Amino acid sequence: MADQEVGKVIHYFGKAMVAVVRLSGKLAVGDVIKVVKGENEFAMKITSMQVDHDPVEKGKKGDEVAIKVDEATKEGALVFRAEE
Repeated sequence: MADQEVGKVIHYFGKAMVAVVRLSGKLAVGDVIKVVKGENEFAMKITSMQVDHDPVEKGKKGDEVAIKVDEATKEGALVFRAEE
């Protein structure tokens, strides 16, 4: 099964290594995601997610969630939920 696009990075905080993602689908803590921007791509498991500085377990379409990322990314990067 193909990876499913679930959002787009709308802001990236480099020092904190946090990406703000506007969701176009459902996403939850524990999901494995792929972040893709041009040739730059990495996969990681979501360990924490926040909405307005409050921890949440999942987000839905239209939410803007902050996710701690393992590698640097850029605004405009697409976020996919990796199928296992």
